[in-house]
Amino acid sequence: MTKTRKQFGQHWLRSEKALAKIVSSAELSKSDRVLEIGPGTGVLTRQLLAQAEAVVAVEIDRDLCQLLAKKLGQVKNFLLLQGDFLSIDFDELLEPAPAFQNPKKVVANIPYNITGPILEKLLGTIASPNPNPFNSIVLLVQKEVALRLCANPSSTHFGALSVRVQYLADCQFVCDVPAKAFQPPPKVDSAVICLRPRLVENPAHNPRQMETLIRLGFSSKRKMLRNNLKSLIEGDRLTQILEQLEVNPQARAEDLSVANWVALSNTVEVVGNGSPTLTPEP
Repeated sequence: MTKTRKQFGQHWLRSEKALAKIVSSAELSKSDRVLEIGPGTGVLTRQLLAQAEAVVAVEIDRDLCQLLAKKLGQVKNFLLLQGDFLSIDFDELLEPAPAFQNPKKVVANIPYNITGPILEKLLGTIASPNPNPFNSIVLLVQKEVALRLCANPSSTHFGALSVRVQYLADCQFVCDVPAKAFQPPPKVDSAVICLRPRLVENPAHNPRQMETLIRLGFSSKRKMLRNNLKSLIEGDRLTQILEQLEVNPQARAEDLSVANWVALSNTVEVVGNGSPTLTPEP
């Protein structure tokens, strides 16, 4: 058995049932080019290669790259890139390999300790969405994160991450994956999720302002929204705005849907001195 490295958050998925669910959720065809992040020992990679036109895998562990090269180096539709997924330039690295350029699906068992940065690189941010979005992103992640990504407003798990990701993609909880499905078992349970990036139909007029409002709004989840945003918006004014948006003035941040956050950002204009003004109705 290949030894894991703690600094890379490595846990080998051994459950055939979970592997099958990951692959089926990707809905692959022979015309698909797939990006895999952290292929590890290649267990998932082999299944992707059997169903896709091409697989580009990015692995940071040099020893695993040598192992993968021995196992899969002769497979024509496989390309292995050694490096840190968060920092490599795909366009540059794939320039000499046209058969692997522009993968439109992501399928991966990612390191849980860098889930946030990976999501940001794949999706972009509210202020700067990925200009070349993927068609689908199937990931095996920590269950707690999966619940947050797929949560509905007013639920226990709905938070800033929910809003940021759901602004950019439709999120589906696919299935649970227990810790015993891995070797060595992690200390947490996992889950498979499917994200489908999409164009934002009603984008925020000022995306950076929306990001600021979300960050401050969720800064203390036990407080009402008007208390968390009082440094930007005077309490009575925010009450007026929330009533205008048909939102309970006593609401907490988690009670607002993504559409509510967009509407709030579009209605409030925070001017240079920190005082808000109401944006006139169109």
